[in-house]
Amino acid sequence: MNRVFGSWRKKRNSPESVHPDGENIPKHVAIIMDGNGRWARKLGMPRIVGHRSGMKAVKRVTIAADELGISVLTLYAFSTENWKRPKEEVDFLMSLPTEFLAMELEELIEKNVQVRMMGHTEELPEHTIAAMEEAIERTKHNTGLILNFALNYGSQREITESVKEIAREVMEGKIKPEEITQQMIGSRLLSGGLPDPDLLIRTGGELRLSNFMLWQTAYSELWFTDLYWPEFGREQLFAAVAEYQNRTRRYGGLS
Repeated sequence: MNRVFGSWRKKRNSPESVHPDGENIPKHVAIIMDGNGRWARKLGMPRIVGHRSGMKAVKRVTIAADELGISVLTLYAFSTENWKRPKEEVDFLMSLPTEFLAMELEELIEKNVQVRMMGHTEELPEHTIAAMEEAIERTKHNTGLILNFALNYGSQREITESVKEIAREVMEGKIKPEEITQQMIGSRLLSGGLPDPDLLIRTGGELRLSNFMLWQTAYSELWFTDLYWPEFGREQLFAAVAEYQNRTRRYGGLS
């Protein structure tokens, strides 16, 4: 599959070797890591091979983000809708955080990376939660790149839960309806405390947000590529950031 959108799409499929300007690096980059299964199928391999190859891309992109000086890298690892997939595949996906952190945690600690997670933990297996909690605990004092995994995450559910929490406080008389602000709602989201994404990247050729950070990406710059996630790496991240630097962010105003 290779849809043609003129130079707009071509640039994303064939990024030139570039190094972004160090003056305007996005603070927060969020990535929808799509296409693991289709990449594997293209090569005649099982989907789980694609997911394991996707883990290698996570490491490549984390290293590149750290090199660029990006402050927060949020990776959409598993959505609330992904439970609809076959059990064998879901079980494998739930094992990947354990496998990835077992191999990479010591290096993440060395590189001063702080691991975080946002998502709904109630449905996650104990071994997945345990691996994430260990990584979060052991890196909580690190001051470098924040590597934020969106795991069992769904933006509509996140917003709904935030509104419910505020509604309960209104009923209890803790706040008045007229005191509710955008900032208050944003602070109750699972990403509370993190800046909103400046740049949202999606791999795999699809042109949608798939219930990912819908509130937070209201003014994010979007960058799409037909490349599948296992094919994504330093060169593509650099190209995305370089293009981000050439855009003018007006937030509804004039430049």
